[in-house]
Amino acid sequence: MKKIHALKILIITFVMISPLGIQAQQDLSAREIVQKADENMRGKTSAAEIDIQIIRPTWKREMRMKAWSKGDDYSMILVKSPAKEKGTAFLKRMKEVWNWVPSIERTIKLPPSMMSQSWMGTDFTNDDLVKEASTVQDYEHRILGKEEINGKETYKIEMIPKPDAAIVWEKVIIWIDTEEFLQLKAEFYDEDGELVNVMNSGEIKILGGRKVTSKIEMIPVDKPGYKTLIIYKDIVFDKDINDSFFTTRNMKQLK
Repeated sequence: MKKIHALKILIITFVMISPLGIQAQQDLSAREIVQKADENMRGKTSAAEIDIQIIRPTWKREMRMKAWSKGDDYSMILVKSPAKEKGTAFLKRMKEVWNWVPSIERTIKLPPSMMSQSWMGTDFTNDDLVKEASTVQDYEHRILGKEEINGKETYKIEMIPKPDAAIVWEKVIIWIDTEEFLQLKAEFYDEDGELVNVMNSGEIKILGGRKVTSKIEMIPVDKPGYKTLIIYKDIVFDKDINDSFFTTRNMKQLK
């Protein structure tokens, strides 16, 4: 299995999308397309109010959280409910990821080996939420062609982790809208080439003054009836956030 992760940039002018060598529309490279999609949902900075629903065959659980990000280097997540997990926080600062657990008043540094584990019982991994890895810098990208997803033409792009990247997936395939560069689907494959998770994104809305996919669902393919929903309720983009906000000291004080 490929071990552990990192983060983003450098531009390729052309990329081959088939043995015939068809160019991407407007000569965009696969890397540039992925970068545009990433910037659409991230901005220079972002602050988002998010609901999470964990759905199982016999029960359903909901959480509410707030998340902040600044470029690729900084992100913070605060769990606001339910009461049992309220105040739990996750911090990514450069290459380090930390977890504050208020019930035991302890800050835990997460090793790279934990990034592939479930985030708080959801179908997302720690890395999916905290984004230790960069979809731009930590992968090699190749356009496989174009396909229609929910009535929209998309670029189908294969992402292979770089040898030195700390990524558990053998490959990831993503579908990005050719007009608005919104990621609409992703498939995650393990080291045996088996499909593990499918992520669908939809309910396109204007939030924070830009068009985004406001609902994301992660579905494990070998667990019928299992899925996790992430629903963006509000996002503020490009408001200044000082680097000092993203510290282990501050994660204990978030409200």
